[in-house]
Amino acid sequence: MADNRNVTAKSANGKGSGSSTGSNNPYAINLENFSKRLITLYSHWNEHKSDLWGNSDVLAIATPPTSEDLRYLKSSALHVWLVGYEFPETIMVFMKKQIHVMCSQKKASLLDVVKKSAKEAVGVEFIMHVKPKNDDGAGLMESLFRAVSAQSKSSGNEAPVVGYIAREAPEGKLLELWDEKLKDASFQLIDVTNGFSDVFAVKDNTELTNVKRAAFLTSSVMRSFVVPKLEKVIDEEKKVSHSSLMNETEKAVLEPAKIKVKLKAENVDICYPPIFQSGGDFDLKPSASSNDENLCYDSTSVIICAVGSRYNGYCSNVARTFLIDANAVQSKAYGVLLRAQEAAISTLKSGNKISTAYQAALSVVEKDAPELAPRLTKTAGTGIGLEFRESGLNLNAKNDRFFRPGMVFNVSLGFQNLQAETKNPKTHKFSVLLADTVIVREDAPEATLRSDNQEMSKEELRRQHQAELARQKNEETARRLAGGGSAATDNRGAGKTIGDLVAYKNVNDLPLPRDLMIQIDQKNEAILLPIYGSMVPFHIATVKSVSSQQDGNRNCYIRIIFNVPGTPFNPHDANTLKFQGSIYLKEVSFRSKDPRHISEVVQLIKTLRRQIASRESERAERATLVTQERLQLAGAKFKPIRLPDLWIRPPFGGRGRKLSGSLEAHTNGFRYSTSRPDERVDVMFGNIKHAFVQPAEKEMITLLHFHLHNHIMVGNKKTKDVQFYVEVMDVVQTLGGGKRSAYDPDEIEEEQRERDRKNKINMDFQNFVNRVNDLWGQPQFKALDLEFDQPLRELGFHGVPHKASAFIVPTSSCLVELIETPFVVITLSEIEIVNLERVGLGQKNFDMTIVFKDFKRDVFRIDSIPSTSLDGIKEWLDTTDLKYYESRLNLNWRPILKTITDDPEKFIEDGGWEFLNMEVSDSESDKSEESDQGYVPSDVQSESSEDEDDDSESLVESEDDEEDDSEEGSEEDEGKTWEELEREASYADREKGNDSDSEQERARRKMKSFGKARAPDKRSLGGSLPKRPKIRR
Repeated sequence: MADNRNVTAKSANGKGSGSSTGSNNPYAINLENFSKRLITLYSHWNEHKSDLWGNSDVLAIATPPTSEDLRYLKSSALHVWLVGYEFPETIMVFMKKQIHVMCSQKKASLLDVVKKSAKEAVGVEFIMHVKPKNDDGAGLMESLFRAVSAQSKSSGNEAPVVGYIAREAPEGKLLELWDEKLKDASFQLIDVTNGFSDVFAVKDNTELTNVKRAAFLTSSVMRSFVVPKLEKVIDEEKKVSHSSLMNETEKAVLEPAKIKVKLKAENVDICYPPIFQSGGDFDLKPSASSNDENLCYDSTSVIICAVGSRYNGYCSNVARTFLIDANAVQSKAYGVLLRAQEAAISTLKSGNKISTAYQAALSVVEKDAPELAPRLTKTAGTGIGLEFRESGLNLNAKNDRFFRPGMVFNVSLGFQNLQAETKNPKTHKFSVLLADTVIVREDAPEATLRSDNQEMSKEELRRQHQAELARQKNEETARRLAGGGSAATDNRGAGKTIGDLVAYKNVNDLPLPRDLMIQIDQKNEAILLPIYGSMVPFHIATVKSVSSQQDGNRNCYIRIIFNVPGTPFNPHDANTLKFQGSIYLKEVSFRSKDPRHISEVVQLIKTLRRQIASRESERAERATLVTQERLQLAGAKFKPIRLPDLWIRPPFGGRGRKLSGSLEAHTNGFRYSTSRPDERVDVMFGNIKHAFVQPAEKEMITLLHFHLHNHIMVGNKKTKDVQFYVEVMDVVQTLGGGKRSAYDPDEIEEEQRERDRKNKINMDFQNFVNRVNDLWGQPQFKALDLEFDQPLRELGFHGVPHKASAFIVPTSSCLVELIETPFVVITLSEIEIVNLERVGLGQKNFDMTIVFKDFKRDVFRIDSIPSTSLDGIKEWLDTTDLKYYESRLNLNWRPILKTITDDPEKFIEDGGWEFLNMEVSDSESDKSEESDQGYVPSDVQSESSEDEDDDSESLVESEDDEEDDSEEGSEEDEGKTWEELEREASYADREKGNDSDSEQERARRKMKSFGKARAPDKRSLGGSLPKRPKIRR
């Protein structure tokens, strides 16, 4: 099973430098690793030919066919180590000047790419012998033997010495025939297992990376799955068998995404089926298995769990012992074993003998608990790598080999069958086991799997990284401010300019007057007012406002106010500057007996003003647009990549029925169009800043989203974000009052149709995206660096970026929210810092403020993020190299940024962004509090703390907070003590006859009086909680 999965695994580093069959081949061999390791093999062979390789002249390695059994073979390890894949039923013969490979046609085509590298690396010729499908291979074997004999004769040796792996029994017809012919040939055979073991013992950096990733997966499974699972089973007193725990843990290893580990499932595997043991039946051998007995978690029970995982074929292992309400004997045994393992790990240094590891562990046991020494395991572990147990690297008392940098060991120690001195037969006997994966370094060993203080060390690493980011960020900000790159400017600037207002070019163009009544000329965008018996025209743009009113004598009045120079908020247009000495009419009023006419005039003027304002606004927006290149349509020979039946956001204007359209990828851009000729949008490749694809999972739509460098017009809207989407299911509400059964065949069929429709739509979008990505991969688009990005849902969190709550998701280069409008697309490279506000007040929510490198931009706020998302957000920010700070209050950022840009030198002198560092602020506030000798009663809250809480409120408050505020206002005077409040409450309850629930009410009032401060421990209100079994690990 495990080896079969390794056949399809990627190369050790996940990348390929060459491929033998073109870009469509999923297999790729890393030629750099191949050359480097081939040099290592040949140099080791030459250097240690007599002591480790048995003076062999030839190495003949044959790999058996695939098997569903979990096994470790030197021959398979050689293939994975050398080329990154296992090649079943393949014979490789290494000679001084030639390498012969006998295999199938498919494997030969894959290995063809290494011929040149082999020649350049060690000067050998790589010769392929392709075995036909129905051939037994006997003829090809004879040709291999002839090549071996020819080399031997040229070197003057009559009987060549052929090295092979003697411990691997031949499997399958091909290898059985090979073994028979090899033994019948006139060759001297010698076992070279020790030579390969020594070559594999020291890992290079790529191999160590694989070991570390395997170790990270193993520790994550133990920490994030096994431990919570055991705690839940014990707390809820469930009956769960060891074998079922084994199966669930194996699934967690094989599906890393479920425990939020970003490793591809095709690259991981188990080292062995996970082991769970309890109830007095223990086996500390790696070959142990999990039985079908239920997990025992009675008092003084012991649970042993061991998990091993592989990444790209490289193994890691961890084992832990969990003690349930341990007695003195069990605690002592566990403590001694922990110290013994630490002593063994401390000896894993370059130059020390391997035997010193076990001797160090044994000396600790003999000193601290000599009665336990006979029960100690006979070894302290083994070497680990491509094989779970590397031969020749046992950590026992007799191994005289030396530790070298790059070796990896599974340090495993245990006590077998100890007596717990209990009457329960399931806990009378117990064992303890600890195992970790350790890398040997020059000075000190590196334990890649240690659960002790793991959360603390992870937080410490994050703090150290954030401190380094703070230093880099302050230096970067100082350089940018010194260069004037972020100097703030006045965004208000000049108002909107209006061209020459000409309603009529000459008097003859005026319409013929009907009566001396106000007229609206919509064609020429003018109003004509009767003044002193003449009709005087005014352009509609000169009108500031119009209103009407009616008095008690049925007289109607209309008042028109004009835009004139000198009034507040009046734009300084070209006409004002051109006619500076003119006299302006500020306002005019008319009286009429016809209220209907007055109402109609007012409505027409307002409508015409809106039309003109909309047109001018659109014209002004178009005037600021960057000129785009013209779309080059795909020719008849190459059809455009097309995705039909899409809707667009923002939608086209107009009151007609909305139509779906199609999106086509042409030579240099996209075109979206509907059946209406005026509904068309072109998005050029060069204008795309970010492209996203988001399949529907928990949403109702599957979408493509483009965030642009420069604005474009969609209908009459100016936008930088264009989205094309499809609803994957119809929003239908059943009008029938009755509930439908879950087993209703119609309901089941309808759900299946919806799933099929969603899957088909997602597949169509993915196919479109893949084809466009291939198009963008062409040389002419390399400089654009375009590729569709997909949001990482497992890192997402809920928050309020605008007015409504939304699910905000990071991508590899952005932070996005693409479902609710307005959309959120924030480029990570444009972020200066992130400030997490209202953190540490015991509240359910906190806020995130994003400060951009361009200080002219307003900060972006995301409010009301659940506090449960805090750790995940901090981890994401740290992994993306974004500096974040935490503060207890919401900050007013506009004056802060203005202060920075006004005096950047003082900002840098004062420590840059470190004024946001809450730890520094806390230390300073502590010093100031120490100097204040005033007395503040411990049971009275100060007004300043209340003000601080009020200031820290989110801009988006929950209803619960509002209720708390209203209830706080009706509290008793704060000067009264708890005893006085309780006496008053008890007296009031007795008068009302509600003495039965006075205790409950008293507890509720005590909680209420804390308000937004930290609530007291619940145990103090109702006695001590029942004791749960304690679990130690």
